[in-house]
Amino acid sequence: MSGIEVKNISVVYGEGTPFEKKALDNVNINFGSDRVVGIIGHTGSGKSTLAMLLNGLNKPTEGQIFLDGADIWEKPKEINKVRFRVGLVFQYPEYQLFEDTVYKDIAFGPKNMGMEGEELDRAVRQAARFCGIEDEQLKKSPFELSGGQRRRVAIAGVAAMTPEVLVLDEPAAGLDPAGREEIIGGLLELRKSQKSTMIIISHSMEDIAKYSDYIVVLDKGRVHMQGTPAEIFRDAEKLFEASLDLPQVTKLFVELTKRSLAENTEVYTVEAGVKRITELLKNKTDSGDTDA
Repeated sequence: MSGIEVKNISVVYGEGTPFEKKALDNVNINFGSDRVVGIIGHTGSGKSTLAMLLNGLNKPTEGQIFLDGADIWEKPKEINKVRFRVGLVFQYPEYQLFEDTVYKDIAFGPKNMGMEGEELDRAVRQAARFCGIEDEQLKKSPFELSGGQRRRVAIAGVAAMTPEVLVLDEPAAGLDPAGREEIIGGLLELRKSQKSTMIIISHSMEDIAKYSDYIVVLDKGRVHMQGTPAEIFRDAEKLFEASLDLPQVTKLFVELTKRSLAENTEVYTVEAGVKRITELLKNKTDSGDTDA
């Protein structure tokens, strides 16, 4: 179980030029270990910049990134070792496929790590299974598959490296709810089996509420809020300040509470909403009040 943390991180693009822009400004986040952390923020808030810092793809202008207590840039020549331990999946990763079979594409990263033989085969097939890829698809060209299936292949290629931290930048962008559940749900099962840390970057409040143990809200390159889902979503006004909104199901319970049809608004996922409404209807029936 690897803990990853950023301390006093700032990133400046085009420093010293007329186009200078501060993408991150003195950011401090302890992502912890063996949990799912959701990162959310409006466009331009610094989410993708942060993702690229976590696996050493970019270097901070100021501050430090720690993996298991060690600064990842302490030995710059060994930064590739960090990239094996912290896997990064970009938005629309299906555009990065290039091998002639699905199996070879998934195996590419693990082979570069030195995996071979049975260990390699086991890693490829396990990642494929958790990402919803069937055995017969492993022999196919990735370009014979649908867009959603190709995305599963690309994500499986990173998951097969069994990273201790997996960073997903908008993994479900453009997918329908069933597709989102298949991809993220499978990765969550894999994370549990490996006791790894998963960091999900998303614009979807519903996805962040459903899958996260802890949430970080970015706004204009700064940490605007961080805490558990309950701590984040009960402070609607502060979310609005960052140009964000509540999950739709939470907004529904806000309205139900205003009408005295529910007792509180702390419902953040559809599953919890269905359960709460079922309980409310049962209580109405049991009490003989059928007018609601």
